[in-house]
Amino acid sequence: MSTKKFVLTETTKEFYGVTLYQIKAVRPIERFGIKEGELGGWVEKEDNLDHSGDAWVHGDAWVHGDARVYGDARVYGNAWVYGDARVYGDAWVYGDARVSGDARVYGDARVYGDAWVYGDAWVYGDARVYGDARVYGNAWVYGDARVYGDARVYGDARVYGDAQVESRKHIFVASSVGSESDTLTAYTIKTGEIEVTRGCFRGTLTEFEDAVNRRHRESRYAEEYLVLIQFIKLRFREVTVSVEEDSSRGI
Repeated sequence: MSTKKFVLTETTKEFYGVTLYQIKAVRPIERFGIKEGELGGWVEKEDNLDHSGDAWVHGDAWVHGDARVYGDARVYGNAWVYGDARVYGDAWVYGDARVSGDARVYGDARVYGDAWVYGDAWVYGDARVYGDARVYGNAWVYGDARVYGDARVYGDARVYGDAQVESRKHIFVASSVGSESDTLTAYTIKTGEIEVTRGCFRGTLTEFEDAVNRRHRESRYAEEYLVLIQFIKLRFREVTVSVEEDSSRGI
């Protein structure tokens, strides 16, 4: 008995010299309501979509290059997955979203709208990346984080927990700081507060300032962190004020 769940049809389209083949299901995929014989999306080769699991590509979605979709993942709409990207677990990529490079989208993550995830970025857990957001470099977005609007998460940034990054004004990233030359990331969370991640630390900006004063006291690292803390307060002042005003109006 064949273990295949799809075949490449003779229906093709060309994309910058790459031939893409429309796929057709050869067995039902109940998870997504796919019937045997139903046409799916487009792949360059069979390796782009794993035959095991319920993963599926449908609509006008494209998967090509050395990209792979597997597990119970779903790629649909006008989404593109290419390069060496991986989409797996129960992740969904849809709308006009793009996942490329060595990026990973997995767990119960969702990437949609016009969002792009690329480079060596990871989006996982219950994270959502959408709108015109970009996640790239070595950035990680995970947990219950939400990144959307015109937000940019990049470098070695770590955005997670209850993060709610609506725009470029809602995040700040500083590289090579502190005694370990690590990356500091500051972002807004759902309560409107500012949260900071740096190495193993994760907490509010106030908690971070207290931790710096306890651990580093009058060292040059304390000076460095305290300057950054003041900058973050200034950078986020407009954002936090608007959140407080909205809260006072019951919005």
